[in-house]
Amino acid sequence: MPLTERAPQRLRKAYASSLRPALRRFAPGAGASLAGAVLAAGIAVVLPGTSALLAAIALGVVAGNVGLLPGWAGPGLALAARVPLRLGIVLLGLQLSLPQLAALGWGIPALAAAVVSTGVVATLAMGRLLRVPPRQALLIACGFSICGAAAVAGVESVVRADEEETVTAVALVVLFGTLMIPALPLVAAALGLGAEVSAVWAGASVHEVAQVVAVSGALGGGALGLAVTVKLARVLMLAPVAAILGWQMRRDGAAEGRRRPPLVPLFVLGFVALVLVGSVVQVPDGIRAAAQTLQTFLLATAMFALGAGVRIRSLARRGGRSLALAVGSTLAVGAVGLAGALIVA
Repeated sequence: MPLTERAPQRLRKAYASSLRPALRRFAPGAGASLAGAVLAAGIAVVLPGTSALLAAIALGVVAGNVGLLPGWAGPGLALAARVPLRLGIVLLGLQLSLPQLAALGWGIPALAAAVVSTGVVATLAMGRLLRVPPRQALLIACGFSICGAAAVAGVESVVRADEEETVTAVALVVLFGTLMIPALPLVAAALGLGAEVSAVWAGASVHEVAQVVAVSGALGGGALGLAVTVKLARVLMLAPVAAILGWQMRRDGAAEGRRRPPLVPLFVLGFVALVLVGSVVQVPDGIRAAAQTLQTFLLATAMFALGAGVRIRSLARRGGRSLALAVGSTLAVGAVGLAGALIVA
């Protein structure tokens, strides 16, 4: 066999020999996460109104705490908690349209900025009073003020939070966002709020996009479109917040002689790019719907993996201060969101 033909053959063998150990290491956990996402999607179909993301993280919590996932699944779960989540955040940008937000007037973007800035500052202040570790407080602040687990993921890569801090923040986002699904419509009815005010309040206060959809379903009427639009205005704040945190980390790293992180993570730039694409190009409805389905599946895969890392005993033992901070953050964001809704709507 000529040398030119043997060389590619040797390269293929070397590639295959290096690929097999990686597959053995990552496939079990990644495969379990994919299976969990498929099961969560099935639950969402069978039970209309159920969020696939919430179902996925619940399945992950159960699987991780009853011993269904052995220790050797850890590397694949860690991979599934990062890569699909970041790809899902990128695709989330395609659901945003700047002209659509602008059509609602400057009140909605101003409300989103007020909720995010006030929520983050208030949560960090409460975190200092409660002596919650700074990175943990920051993850909770961004998750509760911006867009739930996606914001936690966007921030943790900038501030280099550890896995336990990230998992705790995501667990609290799921817990309190789920509690808001029945609570907000009940409070809105008790206060005698109109449908438009309630919808704006939901979009300005509830943590996850999926949870906003669930609350809007309980509110009824035309609440869904308005609430989701307000929520997406908050989602848009992820990029500037990540940039500000990245700049601060680079400055601190330079002062301490450490390697500086990127100013903005690559996946956040991808998110911004798709926001711009969706704003200047008429994306066909079929492509947008397919992207949303893929985005939901990717996020569900990551939610299962993150849920599998939640250890209920550890959370109950160590999460008292973080739980108190989550209560305070929810109340702060909800109060600012309600005040803004009364003004805007």
